[in-house]
Amino acid sequence: MSSIFNTLNIGYSGLSAAQVGINTTGHNIANAETEGYTRQRVITSAATPISSQAGQVGNGVEVQDIKRVFDNFVFDRYNSVSADKEYSKYEEQTLKKLSTYFPEIDGVGVKADLAEFYNMWQTFADNPNNDSIKVALTQQTETLTNHIKQTQDQVLTLQQQVNDELAVNINQVNDLAKQLADINISIDNAENTGGYTANDLRDKRNVLERNLSRLIGANVNQGQLDANIQIDSNSNTRTGSYTLSVNGFNIVDGNTYHPLHLDKTGNEYGFYNVSYERQDGTLIPMNEEIKGGKVGAIFDLRGAALDTTSGMPVDGTLQKTVTDLNAFAQGLIEATNNIYAQNASQTKESNIIELDASNSLVSSGLGIKEGSFDVVVYDIDGNEVATRTINIDVATSMSDGTNSIKSQIEANKDDNADSNATNDIDDYISFSYAASATGEQTLALSIDPLSASKGYTFSLKDNLKNDSFNSGSNFAGALGLGRYFDGHDARDIQLRNEFINNPTKVNSGYSSSAGDNRLSLNMVQQQFENYDFNVGSNTYNTTIYGMFDVTTTAVGISTNAAISRNDTVSTQFNATKLEYDSITKVSIDEEMTNLIKYQTSYSAAAKVITTVDQMMQTLLGIKQ
Repeated sequence: MSSIFNTLNIGYSGLSAAQVGINTTGHNIANAETEGYTRQRVITSAATPISSQAGQVGNGVEVQDIKRVFDNFVFDRYNSVSADKEYSKYEEQTLKKLSTYFPEIDGVGVKADLAEFYNMWQTFADNPNNDSIKVALTQQTETLTNHIKQTQDQVLTLQQQVNDELAVNINQVNDLAKQLADINISIDNAENTGGYTANDLRDKRNVLERNLSRLIGANVNQGQLDANIQIDSNSNTRTGSYTLSVNGFNIVDGNTYHPLHLDKTGNEYGFYNVSYERQDGTLIPMNEEIKGGKVGAIFDLRGAALDTTSGMPVDGTLQKTVTDLNAFAQGLIEATNNIYAQNASQTKESNIIELDASNSLVSSGLGIKEGSFDVVVYDIDGNEVATRTINIDVATSMSDGTNSIKSQIEANKDDNADSNATNDIDDYISFSYAASATGEQTLALSIDPLSASKGYTFSLKDNLKNDSFNSGSNFAGALGLGRYFDGHDARDIQLRNEFINNPTKVNSGYSSSAGDNRLSLNMVQQQFENYDFNVGSNTYNTTIYGMFDVTTTAVGISTNAAISRNDTVSTQFNATKLEYDSITKVSIDEEMTNLIKYQTSYSAAAKVITTVDQMMQTLLGIKQ
């Protein structure tokens, strides 16, 4: 049965409900700029009525819950596009920096140095005996090689910086995953004990989820979604089992998390591998499984798969640039050295060779092809005194068998067809393929001491199958015999030390004859010749200029594509963020309206209590 005290309780419940509304509105206003905060609304309902003879009499208001205005479907899209945005932004920033290392569009850079390098060879061909031009040529060569190395060093440094960022971000992923597991415990405790929604904790969890999505492209999977239609038609809340995964790997599983492991042990270049630890302690490689977020961009730039032998990545935009530059430099080194081997000298020693004496040269991966080359001996006046053709096929080795290089050079033949057994190649040339005092194996060809004392020299001349410089065996170029360049690729290319110390030792011709400029003319022609440049499984048949253009064009295309992709993703991100904010973000105007509403409600409820108080005073006055 209702009474005047029940009326007093109705006024009190109105005051309490209005107070909760004001508190919630104030909480919304205070957190209007808090990252990840979701506006909240008070859910009220009529209290259980009191039955009386006249019927059911109202019993005031009850606060059922305080709910977030939150749409998980929009949040999931927001998470996904945030991962895409982080990926595209980082990719664009990195590739823009990479493109600054190739300023070819401004007429400067490696390509301009290469053009001047060939111009100096033309000048040298026109003045083969001018020592000042030799100095200028060697200086220009050093400018070219230093620029190639500097460019490669910049790319490798950028790649290493990206690799270092990988470690920082994976450590942050682990830290966020641990926080997420801990907050799941707090949410479970709060909601299971009180039966109310842990709004602020859920907001914090959403922030962690979005940060993990931005970092690593993580996705949340949860049991079910419960709609909150009484708040908003778009509002819903996740409930049930909880996992956060990356491409099927559960990083957070309810209240526990699985840390990702970083390891660079045994990698010469310090490149990290990322692994997932299963419950049994087994580590599963994850490099190639992470596709989204900033870490996904890092792997796509640095390279995800690491070669088990070299330790270098086998994919990735930056690694492709490194590989392309190495192919360009290696092609330049071998092509130039193959031509310069035609210059007569008394000794030609190769680079370090890691090849068994009995292994096939063609199958060695050194760049030697089937074909032949001539060993030509000159006297002190530059006259040819002996020539022998050395053939190379798939069975030719360095020094094993009758078809080996050693056997063909040392074979007792009458090269001059003059029945003289003392003036043939085997009488002049000594062959040595052995480990040096430092244990490094090299090939050395040299004039025998007696002939050397008489001024005899020799050269190696590739025999071309057609007019193309690329149609020869590349024997001297691949091994670095009588070389002009030292080094193997863009990291260590340099002018041969002998020429750095004494530029006047550079020669323009095949022999020591005054005015011989045949070698210089071949160097000039080299820039117009097509060569095979092997880049992974691809082979580019192009000029040396063309191979450098392949490198710079790939960088330019990748950069432009990244800029375009980031513009597109940014538009999608802004639209999704606007949709998300329109649902969840606090509107100060709306909250001020609600504040006035709750203030009015509070005043009205207070008026009810005042009225009841006056009624009670009246009753007490009648009794007196």
